[in-house]
Amino acid sequence: MKHLVIGTAGHIDHGKTSLIKALTGRETDTLDEEKKRGISINLGFTYFDLPSEKRVGIVDVPGHEKFIKNMLAGALGLDMVMLVVAADEGVMPQTVEHIDILSYLNIKKGIIVMTKCDMVDEDMLELAEEDIKDEIKGTFLEGSDVVRVDSISKKGIPELIEKIDTMTEDVEDRNTHLPARMNIDRVFTVKGFGTVVTGTVIEGKINVGDELEVYPSAKKAVVRNIQVHSKDEKTAYAGQRTAINFSNLKMSDVARGDVLAAPDSMLESMMIDVRIKLLNHENSVLKDWDRLKLYHGTREILCRAVPLESEIMNPGEEAYVQLRLEEKIICKKLDPFVVRTYSPIVTIGGGIIVDVADEKHGRNKKTKKIIEELKVKEQGDSQEVLEIYLKNNSKNYPKTSEMTSYVGIDKKELTELLSKLEDEKRVVNINNNIVHIGYFNSMVDHLMQVLNSYHKENNLKIGMPKQEAGLKVEPRFKTKDIDAFLNLVEKNDLIKIVNNLVSIKDFHVELSDKEVKIKNDLNKKIKSLGYKDLYTIETLSEGDTTNKKVIESMIGEEIELLDEDYIISVELYEKARNMVVEFLKKNEAMTLAEFRDMVGSSRKISMLILESFDKKKITKRVENKRVLN
Repeated sequence: MKHLVIGTAGHIDHGKTSLIKALTGRETDTLDEEKKRGISINLGFTYFDLPSEKRVGIVDVPGHEKFIKNMLAGALGLDMVMLVVAADEGVMPQTVEHIDILSYLNIKKGIIVMTKCDMVDEDMLELAEEDIKDEIKGTFLEGSDVVRVDSISKKGIPELIEKIDTMTEDVEDRNTHLPARMNIDRVFTVKGFGTVVTGTVIEGKINVGDELEVYPSAKKAVVRNIQVHSKDEKTAYAGQRTAINFSNLKMSDVARGDVLAAPDSMLESMMIDVRIKLLNHENSVLKDWDRLKLYHGTREILCRAVPLESEIMNPGEEAYVQLRLEEKIICKKLDPFVVRTYSPIVTIGGGIIVDVADEKHGRNKKTKKIIEELKVKEQGDSQEVLEIYLKNNSKNYPKTSEMTSYVGIDKKELTELLSKLEDEKRVVNINNNIVHIGYFNSMVDHLMQVLNSYHKENNLKIGMPKQEAGLKVEPRFKTKDIDAFLNLVEKNDLIKIVNNLVSIKDFHVELSDKEVKIKNDLNKKIKSLGYKDLYTIETLSEGDTTNKKVIESMIGEEIELLDEDYIISVELYEKARNMVVEFLKKNEAMTLAEFRDMVGSSRKISMLILESFDKKKITKRVENKRVLN
């Protein structure tokens, strides 16, 4: 089912609230001050049913210039807008500013409603209509139908409803597959229920029982109850005006301007790269380091502007700009926004967020490259945008949720794109840490430098412990991450891994004649024990440093390390392995006692050998027996 929200816009006292009452039968001015002064101060919300049985949410925004901030909060998330112009006054200053603001908020459909038509004659109506059509030229409202109404007598209201119903058929469906997002425009408490927030669900869907996150406070809250148009629902979908009650959220935990969304699904930053288009008005000039008011979602944020293409932007110009914010923004790529000057407060332009900046940009040698990347991020396909994101953020090992938020796609599409990029060898998956191939190659270069240094300082050791090597390259990696990384490098034929020791592929231990003699003598001593006893590195070296170095050089070649201490000759180890494999091919399982008798050893030594086979996945322990892995 299609879910829609329609809003009003227009100058103060042009009849927006009266129009909504004529459409819905309900009053949206609920504050005592609003009723006393006869103007809308805060946002008003209600709904009405169309002849096609679609239920449409409706937002009444204030028209007074002092409440533009409230108007901006209400305009976000609208599918359609009714631009209200009184026939007796025509286009007024706030009419113009509302048109300017709406043009930046990605609203694609609108209808012109001329109110108070019974108060003027036909000639005045014609003049007012011509005035409106001139003003909306070049905007998304150009060519929109003009419907004449009188809210008191309800003349023209049926025609308006019919026109709205027809237009809703062409409104694009919202994406309900993305993570849920709702910008909060009201917060209040209901006795016996607790904290309630309202807003329009922008993306995804919200279910009773869902755990959501309040940004930027990172408070987690569980949805206890959902109301859509005053009716309890199990789910609220993108495009619906929604009230949500939480089971574990205090009123002090949340405020208007916060974002309610799926956990870890939003981007946060103190800097954003944006494309701004200035209004073609005399005062719409933007200079380097101008202080602005940024309106995004239901928030107002102070910021400084750094134009990237020229020091000054003139009226009507469009360019990339970095905004340095005075508080954190919660956003997604391609989100719309509006900017107004700090003082005096005047709307000068708006645009879209192109990137959450990870570093400060200015006009320098890198600017050309930055602008080219911003063009790709804005206009490129999802795969190009994802690759650039990974190129610039691999060092942070981004989460799936961060990638979907940045690119603006759902998990299914992300999985497909990552698979394609992996097939094209443009990204690498390190135990579910997705990194760009360029970053992976820099990690490999670092590893090779680490191993080269290690081999120079430890020329008689066949390799560096895997854990130590991995942590030298990436201290944040866990054991499974290190194993995955080193296995990928080994597949590229650059290193070799023997007994948890890693070395450069072509590295070989080179012994002197004296050391070769020591090695041969040690080898004989190890073999002479058979399976009856085992040496440790310490007992075999007898405290001699040279002996210990030679023993370490033999690991993986002549001797096998069973654990951190005990060693056995490779010849005896392989012989025992073959005996076990042959036995298990003929028998379902093998006990420790059977293996002990097979090799003629002690229980302790038999256990050490079998545990080594388990680690190498030759065997697998099932209760007190071994089976082939």
